[in-house]
Amino acid sequence: MKPTLLVLAAGMGSRYGSLKQIEGIGPSNETIIDYSIYDAIRAGFGKIVFVIRRDIEKDFKEIFGNRFNNKIKVEYAFQELTYLPEGFSLPEARTKPWGTSHAVMMAKDIIKEPFAVINADDFYGAEAFYTMAKYLSSISEEDTQHYCMIGYNLKNTLSKYGSVSRGICQLDNDGFLSEVVERTHIEDTETGIVFKENNKDYPLTGQEIVSMNFWGFTPSYFEESEAMFKNFLRDNNDNPKSEFFIPLVVNNLTQNKKIKLKVLNSKSVWFGVTYQEDKPNVQSELGILIDKNIYPKNIWK
Repeated sequence: MKPTLLVLAAGMGSRYGSLKQIEGIGPSNETIIDYSIYDAIRAGFGKIVFVIRRDIEKDFKEIFGNRFNNKIKVEYAFQELTYLPEGFSLPEARTKPWGTSHAVMMAKDIIKEPFAVINADDFYGAEAFYTMAKYLSSISEEDTQHYCMIGYNLKNTLSKYGSVSRGICQLDNDGFLSEVVERTHIEDTETGIVFKENNKDYPLTGQEIVSMNFWGFTPSYFEESEAMFKNFLRDNNDNPKSEFFIPLVVNNLTQNKKIKLKVLNSKSVWFGVTYQEDKPNVQSELGILIDKNIYPKNIWK
């Protein structure tokens, strides 16, 4: 069975200043999403599921609705604040989305096979998709608790224009994840790379393996995350800015030895658009890959 690609495209893009998920960035007005889908098709994925918000549905489908016709099956799931387990209600002060793991949960009725998860605004590289597809295709029906992720070196994932959030990973001797910690403010300063917490700077080497939200799961993830989400809601009812991150779920499952998660090293170049100023650099990097014939100038022609 071919794996599915789940694309998280419900982000508000507040730091970037627009709906960055649907902005053209390639030479023929391709978006970063286009390159991800192009790579996924080449790598052998069988279906795409977009997680979006209802308020961007019209704009999103105007751009992508017919773009992948006859190329790959496409379905949609919608992330809504009011999608909560039975017995829970939306806190009055809550306006912020519940986070990436909540977004993944939106696809539980659509995905029944091993699947990968990516951000809509991150470029992961062709080799990363081949690596992920190969691993997911090797998972047997009995290996429901075998997960994976693509790992990148921290220094290659930073922005020159502000802080970023990254899941910093610890690996065991066999290359399996032993812990992942979400750092929400990592910055490359004049004195080196640091993460900030409680108004203090903590140094990082830049060689740390980080998650860029390119995960590989089986459908068991839906059940595991839904159970954890209930506890999250109880613990964070009074915190309107709390987020239910994928690394939070993965770390809990890893620490409790419920899963084994293989960290797959990627030689691909990662780059993304976190801030408006990042766009020229992304266009330059894409130009280099096009000059190397890794991508055509018009990928859907």
